Amino acid sequence: MTELHQDVKNWLAELKGRIHIAQQRVALAINRELVGLYRQIGCDILARQAEQGWGAKVIERLAHDLRAVFPDMKGFSPSNFKYMRAFAEAWPDESIVQQPAAQLPWGHNLVLLDRLK
Repeated sequence: MTELHQDVKNWLAELKGRIHIAQQRVALAINRELVGLYRQIGCDILARQAEQGWGAKVIERLAHDLRAVFPDMKGFSPSNFKYMRAFAEAWPDESIVQQPAAQLPWGHNLVLLDRLK
């Protein structure tokens, strides 16, 4: 195998590693945003139920309205909104995520170790 061919193979391997790391970071960011959104929706439900009372059917109306606005999206069932409400009730403090350094995937360390070899 020529030195140039090996260089291209090494570069390709490094690119694949960077792509995997970027994919992991995107997945983490999406999950973090969704968890925050679900908690916020749960807090909103708690506040509206406190204002309007249980007979106001806050969850049922919300499920109906959001399914009408976003017909192709899943997750807007009354039971999911009840889970969001329970989540917000269980964790009223907004800081429920790990420190930023703890959120980094370990894959970036493996790429660095490969470079040191």
